[in-house]
Amino acid sequence: MGYKFVLIGYPIDHSLSPWIHKQFLEKSKIQGSYSIYEIEPDDSFQDKIAALKDNEINGFNVTAPYKQRIIPFLDEIDRSAEVIGAVNTVVNQDGKWIGYNTDGMGYLRSLKSKYPSFYTDKSSRILIIGAGGAARGVYYGLVSEGFKYIDITNRTVENATEIAKLKAEDTNTSILPFHEVAKYLDNYDLIVQTTSVGMKPSSDRSVFSMDTIKAGCIVSDIIYQPIETKFLKEAQRTGALVHFGHTMLLYQAQYAFEIWTGKKVPLESMDHQLKLILEGR
Repeated sequence: MGYKFVLIGYPIDHSLSPWIHKQFLEKSKIQGSYSIYEIEPDDSFQDKIAALKDNEINGFNVTAPYKQRIIPFLDEIDRSAEVIGAVNTVVNQDGKWIGYNTDGMGYLRSLKSKYPSFYTDKSSRILIIGAGGAARGVYYGLVSEGFKYIDITNRTVENATEIAKLKAEDTNTSILPFHEVAKYLDNYDLIVQTTSVGMKPSSDRSVFSMDTIKAGCIVSDIIYQPIETKFLKEAQRTGALVHFGHTMLLYQAQYAFEIWTGKKVPLESMDHQLKLILEGR
């Protein structure tokens, strides 16, 4: 029979998840399939989910706009999904649907694979730009990893303040005014850009000038279209180290596959293959 996995969301006809998970199935020598299950806005979400349950699938990914809407249809959600307030991975465990959020772990794994030495000093200073769902996942992941100084900047201060409520007892988080943050960039060892600014087709945009960052700072952008955003180009010009968004996509998918099958598939050359695919789009 083999495993049956799907992706739900809308629109998802150009999603890279089928390619990624088919690679995982081949690498792990597991029989199975991964397909798209598009739910259009005019469809009955409840009926579509009921049909999915009838298909007895082993697991599925959830993408926009259904990461919150799926939650009432699940039997359980794990701590990360509860805290982040969104589910992107569901596993069928003995007939129970259990929801997870793999974004935080995916980000941590992708960063550690590129810059493992960063994890030796938990007092490194970190700045997160943005306060949406992705920022929430990244912040929670970094807090869970034990980093003690994580600041947030966002145009809407209230949203950033909500994320800061996820901090641990020994986490220090300041909310910085967006229009002033460029003055303080040289304080940080890691800067994570989580907004959609600079994404295709507006790839000529950047959140703000990177002229004041210090050499050796790791600058990360979760956008992967384009792979090298204007934000990252400006950071490289000032001597920063860069971290590309497509690797987070791979590692959060790796964690989802691990939840479904119990197997952690080594990515090997997949980041380079995915980069070539994205550059050809």
